[in-house]
Amino acid sequence: MNTVTPLLQETKFASAAVRRLSDGQKTALLNRLADVVFENKETILAENQKDLDAMPDTDPKKDRLLLNEKRICELAESLRVVAELPDPSGKVLLERTIEQGLQLRKLAVPLGVVGVIYESRPNVTLDVASLCLRSGNACVLKGGKEAHHSNLAIVGLIHQVLAEFGVPEAAVSLMPPDRAVVNELLTATRYVDIIIPRGSDSLIQYVRQNSLVPTIETGAGVCHTYVERTADLEKAREIVINAKVSRPSVCNSLDGVLVDQAIADAFLPMLVEGFTKWNVEVFADEDAYRILESAGYPDLQPAQLSDFGREFLDYKCAVKVVGGLEDALSHIQTYSSRHSEAILSQDPAAIDRFLNEVDAAAVYANASTRFTDGGVFGLGAEIGISTQKLHARGPFALEKLVTEKWVVVGDGQVRW
Repeated sequence: MNTVTPLLQETKFASAAVRRLSDGQKTALLNRLADVVFENKETILAENQKDLDAMPDTDPKKDRLLLNEKRICELAESLRVVAELPDPSGKVLLERTIEQGLQLRKLAVPLGVVGVIYESRPNVTLDVASLCLRSGNACVLKGGKEAHHSNLAIVGLIHQVLAEFGVPEAAVSLMPPDRAVVNELLTATRYVDIIIPRGSDSLIQYVRQNSLVPTIETGAGVCHTYVERTADLEKAREIVINAKVSRPSVCNSLDGVLVDQAIADAFLPMLVEGFTKWNVEVFADEDAYRILESAGYPDLQPAQLSDFGREFLDYKCAVKVVGGLEDALSHIQTYSSRHSEAILSQDPAAIDRFLNEVDAAAVYANASTRFTDGGVFGLGAEIGISTQKLHARGPFALEKLVTEKWVVVGDGQVRW
């Protein structure tokens, strides 16, 4: 196996060149990259098609892999949004003079080299590169083999723009698609400052268990929507269907529907038409199964215990009838991945308790969980949705790609 250590060394060296870029240079670089991406969309589409041709149509990850003209235009626009966001690095967080006459400043500074491991989604390549460059970081990208042609094309355009601005190409490095190089990245503590896995739960758990480099977990989402007994059922139907079918292969899509027993007989049949249209396979508990079977739902399976903790990433979901708010909160506490959770209700007390007690990166009242997204939240783009509590939680975006440095200026002071 060829070692990737020289590549990582080059990226570490290139990180200094990124730090030297001024705020204006970084803005100009990303705007130029947006132009280049838009001008070369046909090239990107052609390379993406090679990846698509190699993936079966039945694979639910195919939608993640897909780039079309609309998505490329959105990526270019996202680059422009990130370009105009305030640079989080260099900010003075604290300034004071202490008793000994030393002048102290606490500054926000780039993390250094950010390693990201991800699957299927070539848009992540541009998202990560733009956020890292804007915040003064270099990055090492380990994409999956299923998106390799797309990633090569995109990184080639990034390198073209970096060269125009006098920045080494290694500031944005794409590792080989072989899985064999992952462990070398995970143990490269001299060259990589942080690892962010984005993808399946199995990928995230593997990185957690094997990385010597500090990690931030993003990606896995087991998301629930609780339809409380006072919910507006028409709105609830639209929200539940949207959360499940609008883009089921992403981490903020709906995996579990919890329905209050007081309204289950009225509400569950309302899902039949929308779910049938999209061929949603439903894994239902005993009560939900009885109601949906009576309503003529065609694609129904008895739920197993394991179905309630599954991230489906497909046109599938679990449905459970619960005894009330207490039961719903207990279920979510047991099965949530702490990504995004929603309550649909018109009871202010129930909403307030849900929003305060549910332990997740994003909690919703009367809205679809599909909104959990860095771009939607006004952050320009994201590396992923962090479900942990240290350093960052929720959309891992620009303002989280920095750490702190203390700068101390004296005039001969010593301490005995």
